[in-house]
Amino acid sequence: MPMTESNPLGSFLRDRRSRLDPATFGLSGRRRTPGLRREEVAQRSNISATWYTWLEQGRGGAPSADVLNRIAKGLMLTEPEREHMFMLALGRPPEVRFRSVEGISPRLQRLLDTLEVSPAVVRTAAWDIVAWNRAATIVLTDYDRLGPQDRNILRLLFGNHDIRTRQHDWEAMARFVVGSFRADAARAGATSEIAELVNDLCAISPEFKALWQENDVISHGEGTKRIKHPILGDVELEYSGFTVDGRPDLNLVIYNPVDPKVADRIRHLVQSGC
Repeated sequence: MPMTESNPLGSFLRDRRSRLDPATFGLSGRRRTPGLRREEVAQRSNISATWYTWLEQGRGGAPSADVLNRIAKGLMLTEPEREHMFMLALGRPPEVRFRSVEGISPRLQRLLDTLEVSPAVVRTAAWDIVAWNRAATIVLTDYDRLGPQDRNILRLLFGNHDIRTRQHDWEAMARFVVGSFRADAARAGATSEIAELVNDLCAISPEFKALWQENDVISHGEGTKRIKHPILGDVELEYSGFTVDGRPDLNLVIYNPVDPKVADRIRHLVQSGC
């Protein structure tokens, strides 16, 4: 049986090892094969050369997640490559590692901007809004007027009177948001990162504190949202959430107006620059 079929992990490691330029790491000397030597990868990964050799040879059993993460660092794997290595070695993806977000790619922003009548936002696992389109500022919240720390859905829902009064059923919405927020943070490995936000919300809102202590966990895939808009009146929106590929801590949420007449009015507001 070909080696690539009987030992796919070893084949993958050898291939990635061969792609690394020794000169990049200050290594010199004549080499019969391209890339780093096994002992050099082992040293960079802080594991024994014997153990790394066994992995390439398909010996020694399944490695631990810690060893795989060390090898990923030693081989300078990209995040998709690291995930692929985990699937080959353990049959599962690695645990999610939370990363703070300052913005999104220009390509994703252009996608948001093409949605003229559909409010769309990108939020983090901590439910901070990091990107939005023009329709979102008109229908949901004018994020352009808010500072980065204030662009948090929970801070707005529990600390902003105007946002609260716009909700058709604030109590039901609040319970749903807190449960979804808890699930997103845990899924993205951000439990410790949200501690300060949770403490702040518990201090300013007894209602949030009570809901948080109930430990409800709710999925936030798709549904319907109703708001009371100062210009559009009662608005019903259908929404769907999508995880950004390669970034499980980022979620794209798109809202579509149910009533075509409301969609036309949103288009008019967007085009008029209101």
